[in-house]
Amino acid sequence: MELSNDPVSMATVAPRAPVTSERPIRSDLESSIPKPYMARAMVAPDMEHPDGTPDHNARGMSVVQQHAAFFDQDNDGLIYPWETYTGCQALGFNIVANVLFTFFTHLLFSYPSLPGYIPSLLFPIYIANVHKCKHPSDSGTYDTEGRYLPANFENIFSKYGKTTPDKLTFKELWSMTAGNRVSLDIIGWILNKVEWIAVYLIAKDEEGYLSKEAMRGVFDGSLFDKIAKRNATKGKKRR
Repeated sequence: MELSNDPVSMATVAPRAPVTSERPIRSDLESSIPKPYMARAMVAPDMEHPDGTPDHNARGMSVVQQHAAFFDQDNDGLIYPWETYTGCQALGFNIVANVLFTFFTHLLFSYPSLPGYIPSLLFPIYIANVHKCKHPSDSGTYDTEGRYLPANFENIFSKYGKTTPDKLTFKELWSMTAGNRVSLDIIGWILNKVEWIAVYLIAKDEEGYLSKEAMRGVFDGSLFDKIAKRNATKGKKRR
């Protein structure tokens, strides 16, 4: 098969579409990530971690399942509201945020994840079906089966990391959520903003940046484990 030498066929910027130059994408990913266009089922790689998070056990779960599994306190494959509340508490949110996050998470995501059509009054989220909870207006880093797309994750930073290439300011994070908005998708747009603002609050560094590593850890859930352990250690020191 012959490779095309036509510069137009490989262009990532269209002169009459200014947004394509305002939000550039990387074309050098294969120098660090093998097949960056291929969705990964169990690891979340980036250019600095082509094999995913070191020492993070996938346990045979998809990346989106790993993201949700932190809240499955008893590892039975079901996330109940009280488990989500406990998980939020471990991440350092206050009581009001815990209640609101738990209420809306299970109200919106329990039914799509159920194995049948009859609602459950306990509002569980089934980890086996958590890929069905994917909503529009997101970064596209998860595909519809819950796999992880390295190219889409890297594009977050090439498009919006204007201050520092591997970190986002709050303003840049806000721009990212606005840029991912899908027309007429009010719920998805709000969810995307709330989710990332919550991550920013618990994971920002001392300079007010949300790092690339922290954001990658959101996708495979490893960030949640780190923050919970850090908060538990702080609690022990206070005692």
